[in-house]
Amino acid sequence: MRLQGKITRWDNEKGFGFISSQDDDSTVFVHISAFSHTARRPEAGDPVSYETDHDKNGKTRAENVRFFDQSAGSHLLSAPAVSFTLLFVGFLLVSVYFNRISWLVLIVYFAASFVTFFAYAWDKSAARRGKWRTTESNLHVLALAGGWPGALAAQRLLRHKSSKRNFLLVYWITVFLNVAAVGYLVWSGDAGFLNQLINTFWQNASRAVN
Repeated sequence: MRLQGKITRWDNEKGFGFISSQDDDSTVFVHISAFSHTARRPEAGDPVSYETDHDKNGKTRAENVRFFDQSAGSHLLSAPAVSFTLLFVGFLLVSVYFNRISWLVLIVYFAASFVTFFAYAWDKSAARRGKWRTTESNLHVLALAGGWPGALAAQRLLRHKSSKRNFLLVYWITVFLNVAAVGYLVWSGDAGFLNQLINTFWQNASRAVN
């Protein structure tokens, strides 16, 4: 019978930790070898399902451990999410081609995505080292400001913030708000002030460099 729980402690260097059962709060030992069919490294806080067995000393251990984002619940990070991102980038390119928005908007998105990806990477590194973390609210602000494609890339490639349902819910709300705002401006032809704002910033930045 498969049980459900959460990784409460994990030593990445030694490759073992403990899982807390959601049924009775008991803990069970788990080794990295119990995770099959995945290249992902476990982290404290990851929700998992597992089976139990006994070692040669009769102690209970977890076996056949699976992350929840290996199941159907990972659809938010699957092919449809990537396809949606590619469609949005294509929409921006077409909008730039027909002069509906400034080409600088593309630069803003790429720059914001780069910063957001770095913020995710920094937060994951800080979590492993027990250092000061980047708040989830700041990650959401970066996504709302145009960095959501970089956030999606970090969630898929770094496997960070990819299994917290509440976080993902807020994340996709920020994506919807960002895409809806840009779509409205392009459709209504009211993106002029946005183009002017970006052009002004670009000109000021060029003057500062020169």
